[in-house]
Amino acid sequence: MSYFDQFSRLFADYDVVGAFWVNIQLTFWAAVFAFLIGAVVALMRISPVPSLRLLGGAYVHIVRNTPLTILMVMAVLALWTQMHITLSTDFKQNFFNFAVAMLSIYHAAFVCEAIRSGVNTVPLGQAEAARSIGLGFLLTARLIIFPQAIRGAITPLGNALIALTKNTTVAAAASVAEASVMMKKMIEFDSDVIFAIFMTFALGFVIIVIPVGLITTWASRKWAVKR
Repeated sequence: MSYFDQFSRLFADYDVVGAFWVNIQLTFWAAVFAFLIGAVVALMRISPVPSLRLLGGAYVHIVRNTPLTILMVMAVLALWTQMHITLSTDFKQNFFNFAVAMLSIYHAAFVCEAIRSGVNTVPLGQAEAARSIGLGFLLTARLIIFPQAIRGAITPLGNALIALTKNTTVAAAASVAEASVMMKKMIEFDSDVIFAIFMTFALGFVIIVIPVGLITTWASRKWAVKR
């Protein structure tokens, strides 16, 4: 059997595109919520209030050093099974939402540090100038610091998005039927074409990830803050 026939057989027998579509949806929703959470935590990290800086730092250090798989398993075994917390009345959607929540919480720590690295590129004099005209911390952060910090953090944010895309495969631990689950099923029932199976999923993620890298590179050059 030729390689073309092997690939044709896999795509005919399995919904490969549908499996990757789940990963794309996980990436999109987790990216949105991770950015929102990460921005709030970054705000805490640069806050003039010591307790907020402590909480923000604790969040980043604890979450970054906790394996994502542990968070996924905790969502299913602790939150859902033991504490009976549900995020949707639909059975499959409930697991999907748990996976999005854990991906968001985990990657928010990396988004926070990416934004904070961008904050470090903003000259201190701009914050001082904002304070001199009476702007408070929140207004200074929203109007002056964060807009420039985001532009300076495009590359690390893009790297975080790429890592998030690849980490969506961990959602299998939360019983979400995404690409890695499909690959496992293929290996179980069609092990005679294992090379085609691995190539299918390797190329699938390459097709998803490479555009993100290209867009990140283009955006970082186009919107870089000129000094």
